[in-house]
Amino acid sequence: MIQSYRKQFNEAFSESKYQEYLSYINELYPNSLDFRIAETPVFLPSVFKKQLLEVGDYVCSQILAADFTSKTEKSLRNTSITPNEISLPECIVMDFAIAHNDQNEIVPALIELQGFPSLFAFEVVQDEALRNSYTIPENVTPYLNGYTKEKYLQHLSTIIKGEQGEHTVLLELYPEQQKTRIDFYCTQHFLAIPVVCVTEIFKKGNALYYQREGIDIKIDRIYNRIVADELKKQSVEIKEKAAILYSDLDVSWVTHPNHFFRISKYLLPFLHHACVPKTQFVDQIKSIPTHLEKYILKPLFSFAGQGVIIDVQAADFASITDPANWIIQEKVNYAPCIETPDGFAKAEIRLFYFWDKPTQKYIATLNLCRLSKGKMIGVNYNQTATWVGGTIAYFENI
Repeated sequence: MIQSYRKQFNEAFSESKYQEYLSYINELYPNSLDFRIAETPVFLPSVFKKQLLEVGDYVCSQILAADFTSKTEKSLRNTSITPNEISLPECIVMDFAIAHNDQNEIVPALIELQGFPSLFAFEVVQDEALRNSYTIPENVTPYLNGYTKEKYLQHLSTIIKGEQGEHTVLLELYPEQQKTRIDFYCTQHFLAIPVVCVTEIFKKGNALYYQREGIDIKIDRIYNRIVADELKKQSVEIKEKAAILYSDLDVSWVTHPNHFFRISKYLLPFLHHACVPKTQFVDQIKSIPTHLEKYILKPLFSFAGQGVIIDVQAADFASITDPANWIIQEKVNYAPCIETPDGFAKAEIRLFYFWDKPTQKYIATLNLCRLSKGKMIGVNYNQTATWVGGTIAYFENI
């Protein structure tokens, strides 16, 4: 969107530079990159950054509101509740489309948010890989609010490992099989924490342990990367093992499993802002809208775009058996604004928010970006296209 930078990048691009970019990542973490990396970053002007942060501040204010817990309590009605929930998640991510508003202006549009981690460590590597292989302008940065790599990793360490540096593990289900596993290995590298599978954990009293080289190691803190949807699909044996996590354990969480449900899509109907598409719980709509092409349907607690209905038909409402667990959302008019050699791409930006204890506020720190030329944005889609996939946004630093 900074046209001069886009022009410079496209003119200087070569396939050999792109392969060098991929090789930089693959050499650090062989056989770990399991999603498509886009050929290009996104260059965003300072005015758009300001708009993003203004919307983000509004969303954070709603999470910090006194009634946040009470109004999101129903989000836990159909899930196994994990004990020892703290009042606020220590990290939040927000997904924004680069969109056209009704005046045909390019603006950010909040499409989703999650009280759940993202590729917090991998994006540090992605920035380094881009700068290693391409000429990136000096006055742009993927970091926000004055953050640098060093400041970011220090804050990330505090968020994940806790104030006292407790013994923390990154907990996932079959981590070596996950598409996002490269982030696990980056986290392990930067923060020196082990990656542990749910199948490895066991209890002694109220304490949680795993074993390495025949030694029982106590877990004080869990960096939670388990997607609840994935656990539902597992065998009875795996579910029984994971049930340990729903007991009263002597551990702290980042983020606590309940926060995924409280925030995620569940909070969207409570948000009212010009840059937030109007959203309702399906069980609360009085009648089916007449212009269904202007809406999408989303299951509340799905992950990575699963179950989303883009081309909504009236019959879809009759097929929803649990309307309280679905939302209907105004469709966002994505702006095809990223010029590429074979057409324009659309983009989404995910901002990483960390809790800042000194100021008692959430602060935006870093981002990831996803490019698409299809109806769906996530890295699971657009597999045969080029100049699409995971990347990072560089913000004008003025």
